[in-house]
Amino acid sequence: MIEALRQALSSRTAPMLALLERLVNLNSFTDNPRGGDAVGEVLADELATIPGLSVRRFPSARFAAHWVAESEAAKASPAGHVALVGHLDTVFPPGVFEGFRLDGELARGPGVLDMKGGLVVAIEALRALERIGALAEIPVRLAIVSDEEVGSPEGRPLLHRELAGAACALVFEAGREGDRIITARRGTGGVTVRATGKAAHAGNAHEQGANAIWALARFIDRAQRLTDYARGVTVNVGKVSGGQGRNTVPDAAEAAVDFRFVSLADGEAILSALAAAAREAAFEVPGTSARVDGEVARSPLVRTEASAALYREYAACARAAGLGDAEAPLIGGGSDASSTAEIGIPSIDGLGPRGSGFHTKDELIEVGTLVPKAEALAAFLLGRRASARG
Repeated sequence: MIEALRQALSSRTAPMLALLERLVNLNSFTDNPRGGDAVGEVLADELATIPGLSVRRFPSARFAAHWVAESEAAKASPAGHVALVGHLDTVFPPGVFEGFRLDGELARGPGVLDMKGGLVVAIEALRALERIGALAEIPVRLAIVSDEEVGSPEGRPLLHRELAGAACALVFEAGREGDRIITARRGTGGVTVRATGKAAHAGNAHEQGANAIWALARFIDRAQRLTDYARGVTVNVGKVSGGQGRNTVPDAAEAAVDFRFVSLADGEAILSALAAAAREAAFEVPGTSARVDGEVARSPLVRTEASAALYREYAACARAAGLGDAEAPLIGGGSDASSTAEIGIPSIDGLGPRGSGFHTKDELIEVGTLVPKAEALAAFLLGRRASARG
């Protein structure tokens, strides 16, 4: 079956690139739902051409629609299926970074790596399995959300609902250098801190004012000091705004804060500490107040014995396909792998084509890794079919 699989994939680089080009040339910035829906329709049409797959659309009032495709075996009995996870949204608004182009052995463009390339890999693996007559017996679901880049506020509950009972989850985020497979990610959170004071003329009535920027500055110093590299905790005040002009005591100021953590307990502790820092800062500047709004956005992806075993199982397939098979170090950014892992599904990540530059205008993939990545996934799914047969 593996040889048949390789034969089915042997001439598929050009079709994979053609699909990737179509997807990348459609802007699907998270807050561009019309573009995201256009990408979703292309994906749904492509999945519908694979016999034995059923495709469902989940509309959204805020984002583009989300999608789930499932094999006949998964539809008949969802318990113990293999979950494949991806997202169709990208980070650049229309007009900022556009267009697909080939550059020798590289393909460039917004989303080519993060993560339209990964979606193409997953679709091609499913197509290859159908061509060799194996897909119908493999219980597999592919979930594609449209809001991952903003923390999956809709995608997370959809994944929890649609993928419940999965035996494992494979997430097709950007492939790392050396094809390293991700088994651990830090959790993420964010808050907005709004300081309020009292406006006054800086010359004629300075003493009557209450400087909101001063209160916010005191908060910022406290917040930044919460970073603890030894525990894997970081706090970053990434954006600050406030005031009207230099001759007016400012009555309002605002800061956006990002925090990352290795354990969920640390995430909750940082959230509480930020609230305390805001109260203390406002107390030190009479006449001001400070409000903190935010939450822990993503739980950490914690490496477990089950996910380590899943890593080894997939790594053997990657190695056989000519790919690297090393385990990635702890990753700082979050992904939907956390959403699957937090409901008890062993999850691994970073299985898309190898590349670099995600979230930059230098985003690219190595074209030569498209087919091997599809082969590794298809071989993994074949192995799961053999296991189910006993």
